[in-house]
Amino acid sequence: MKKKIISIIISGLLAVTVVLSLAACGGNSGGGAAPAGSGADNAEKTTFIMGIDPEYPPFSYLGDDGKYTGFDVEICQAACDKLGIELEIFEVNWDNKLIQLDAKECDCIWSGMTILDSMKEAGYVLSDPYFDNTQVLLVKADSGIKSSADLAGKDVAVQLGTSGDQLLSSDLEELAATFNSVVRCDSFLKCFTELDGNAVEAVLVDEPVAKAYINEHEGFVILDEDLGGEQYGICFRSDDQALCDQIQGAVAELVADGTYKQIAESKEEYADLIPNLIFLQ
Repeated sequence: MKKKIISIIISGLLAVTVVLSLAACGGNSGGGAAPAGSGADNAEKTTFIMGIDPEYPPFSYLGDDGKYTGFDVEICQAACDKLGIELEIFEVNWDNKLIQLDAKECDCIWSGMTILDSMKEAGYVLSDPYFDNTQVLLVKADSGIKSSADLAGKDVAVQLGTSGDQLLSSDLEELAATFNSVVRCDSFLKCFTELDGNAVEAVLVDEPVAKAYINEHEGFVILDEDLGGEQYGICFRSDDQALCDQIQGAVAELVADGTYKQIAESKEEYADLIPNLIFLQ
């Protein structure tokens, strides 16, 4: 009789455990945890991971204090403050930036990134453009080079994965064919090192980056030649339209309350950006 009572008690406890377990599993009306990148996931987001090129002044770079800074970084930080979420910075390999975005190593690519038709065709979510950019050639002031035509038979550097790199294989293909070679580096700083060391005669680079370099280094000039206009934007994964809208909404508030302009005017190195910042035009 005693064994029978114990058996009944154990059976009852097992039944309660099963009921509680089923209740816990059914607590999410959607049938499980919200997938990464879904609206529910974004609504509960507490940290925003910004993917940047860490060697891309004045948009994103490592400051003298060892912290990431730059115009894009400051705007993103202010947007995150508006939304009440933490900002985390992730260094991307620029040539593999979209692979790293797809792998969810970061939530966006926001670092002077050119909006390309290929990104739209691949289904990425892109923000509204915020900066009008131009591709230019940076050369040594005493090189005697006055135009792209003077680079025939010479070596030109470009950063891997940039719009300039793509232009040399498309719209600027005929120009590239006149060069002795195109030297592709994994950062603009390496491109500039090659130029400074006479390993190349020019660097194809975004105009604001060229200007930032000239402001810090003497003996270089930008050729007076527009090699292609483009616009910067922010890139998100294909299922993150809600997150894009959330970030864009916060940036719009920064523009409306004057914070955006205040940041643009806060540092001397941002001065050259102001005429091309679309939200301030």
